[in-house]
Formats: sequence, structure tokens, C-alpha cells
Amino acid sequence: QVQLVESGGGLVQPGESLRLSCAASGFTFKMYAIRWYRQAPGKARELVANISPAGSSTSYADSVKGRFTISRDNARNTGYLQMNSLKPEDTAVYYCNAYFASSIYWGQGTQVIVSP
Repeated sequence: QVQLVESGGGLVQPGESLRLSCAASGFTFKMYAIRWYRQAPGKARELVANISPAGSSTSYADSVKGRFTISRDNARNTGYLQMNSLKPEDTAVYYCNAYFASSIYWGQGTQVIVSP
């Protein structure tokens, strides 16, 4: 049973922080790169952050650099996205993606709303 389950979303005010989690099961998590995407209503899905299988390399969209941090704990089969200094434009459904070769898995998404 392959699963990716996001959690940690919610409603916060601008400037506050959230940590999203991506719990994986049913596959060899440590072999997969992890990516976080987000999709706001009426907008295309966009890549937010990426982390390599061992966690040695990370990359970020320009819009979140300096505010978001992607990480992973392979012993717990879990990926994370720490989101600081949240802005209203960060409002979206956030999705976790795991990729290795031709295998791609998606989670169900978790809602993040940033509003006064």
C-alpha cells in the first residue's frame, strides 16, 4: 500500500509559521527525491521546493527562498516543509511528491490559508 500523506496545514495570520509533514509508506522512501508543490485556486500547480534522497541538496522557488526550508528524516520516512514569515500569497493546497526514476507518487494535499 503506497501512501504519501500530508499534514500540518491550517489557517494562520501573515508572519506566522507552519510546518508541513509528508509521511510515506509502502515504498523505499530513502531512494526518492521529495518535492513540495502548491496550487492556489485558479492558478497552475507550481514547484516550491526539492530535496535529494539523502538530503544533501535542496532547491527552492524564488518566491519562498529565505522563508521556507525543506528537510527529511529517512529513518521516519517523513519529509517536511518549514514555512516561516508566511504571506497571503502563500495560500494554496500544498502537495508532497516523491520521485525515483519512473516512479512518481503524490499525496492528497493539505490546505494552507494565510489571512489576517
